[in-house]
Amino acid sequence: MAFPKLGRLELQIMDALWTLGPATVRDVQESLPEAGRPAYTTVLTVVSRLEAKKAVRRVDKISNAYVFEAAVTRRATQSHMLDDFVRLFGGRMQPLMAQLIEAGQLTLEDIQEAEKLLREQPNKGKGKSS
Repeated sequence: MAFPKLGRLELQIMDALWTLGPATVRDVQESLPEAGRPAYTTVLTVVSRLEAKKAVRRVDKISNAYVFEAAVTRRATQSHMLDDFVRLFGGRMQPLMAQLIEAGQLTLEDIQEAEKLLREQPNKGKGKSS
């Protein structure tokens, strides 16, 4: 199965489900930020699309409301999206890191933390010599 491509509102709804756990469409809609909150029917439509993409699944029914939960994890989604994003930079991290540094989004502390993580997991770091 291919990993589902998720748009901005879909990700916002997935984030709500990851945070809330199993929830009704109303619960999800009410958990979204009040400013710019989509209508209930919009959230219902998006949840239905997410269900069709197999990103969420129905787990229960309370009265006439279905309860949904995320069928994909936050971590798997982040990993997949990051892989797609890195492909925009030719699959290389250096141009991405340079862009983040130039934009002021990557600090020396971030780099030091990443270096620490690479040292803790040497088999995952590419280009490391013995």
